[in-house]
Amino acid sequence: MSDDVDPEDKTEEPTEKRLHDAVERGEIAFSREAPLFASLSATLVALIFIIPSRAEELLSALVGLIGDPAGWRIRRGEDVLALAGPLVNAGMHFLLPTVILLTAAGVLASAAQSPPRIVPDRILPDASRISPRNGFRRVFGARGWTEFLKSLIKLAAVIAVAMMMLLGQKVVLLTAMDVDPGLLPQRVLDLCVKTVAAVLVSTVAVAAADLAWSRILWRRDHRMSKQEVKEELRQAEGDRMIKARLRSLRLDRSRKRMLSAVPRATMVVVNPTHYAVAMRYVRAEGGAPMVIAKGADFIALKIRSIAEDHDIPVIEDKPLARSLYAAVDVDRPIPAEFYRAVAEIVHLIQQRKAQWAQRRH
Repeated sequence: MSDDVDPEDKTEEPTEKRLHDAVERGEIAFSREAPLFASLSATLVALIFIIPSRAEELLSALVGLIGDPAGWRIRRGEDVLALAGPLVNAGMHFLLPTVILLTAAGVLASAAQSPPRIVPDRILPDASRISPRNGFRRVFGARGWTEFLKSLIKLAAVIAVAMMMLLGQKVVLLTAMDVDPGLLPQRVLDLCVKTVAAVLVSTVAVAAADLAWSRILWRRDHRMSKQEVKEELRQAEGDRMIKARLRSLRLDRSRKRMLSAVPRATMVVVNPTHYAVAMRYVRAEGGAPMVIAKGADFIALKIRSIAEDHDIPVIEDKPLARSLYAAVDVDRPIPAEFYRAVAEIVHLIQQRKAQWAQRRH
């Protein structure tokens, strides 16, 4: 239904539910500049810490290969493979840590913006994604032009920073032919480090601005009309009413089961109308007295009424009734701290029964 709403009518900020549903569908705020910034950072780390040490090993392999041309024996295809094998291994040993670092930086930058999730709707084929009309709108629409301008600005900034960096190193470049050739790789590496560092600094502002812009654009894309807000509130209210009704039904069933257990009680402690706790204690059954029902106010009166109808002794003990109600759950034995007080009630009930039996005789 939201697709049929005129975009101009979507003037309300998206609700938390709307944003949550968008994330579940895979529609997240994503900045393309963050992975680029992470890759540049990883490149700088590789240039400073990884490439210098790995370059010496690669150089040694090349010197060993080029320094002994007389030792090359190329008669069959296997000889070429045997000759290139050490060189390929040295190249992989040189490049592999850098590739792993760059890949990890890109993945972490993407995962930091949104945790990875599997969204089947984004994987399933969709004809609208290959529609020339929709593709034309994406490329030449307002958002496409915005991305194009961003790319131009970013490219211009990088070129400007690189040119300023190279102009600042003009003397070093002009005197490179007059220095020892063995120092040339180190000079090139230093120049690369300085250039990448300068470009990285210039992309900090671009990445930060793009992160903020992508978040703003994401929230704007999920704005809602007033009617959509009303419908969502109505649905949420309906869900709350249904949940409250279900809780009420469960509570009613639980109360009925509890009240049906009251006739099995051997004593009821009351306070005298606010609280009532029904307990069962039969010596032959063993164990501590068990709380089989408890209630406050109306439920307490109901428990007392059922107990009186079944000739179950009702004992008024305000502190004990209140304490048992607060401390013991239904269908649980009483804790040890109540043993003495309940034992006195059991003893009192037994005395009353004995006196009643004597009167009958």
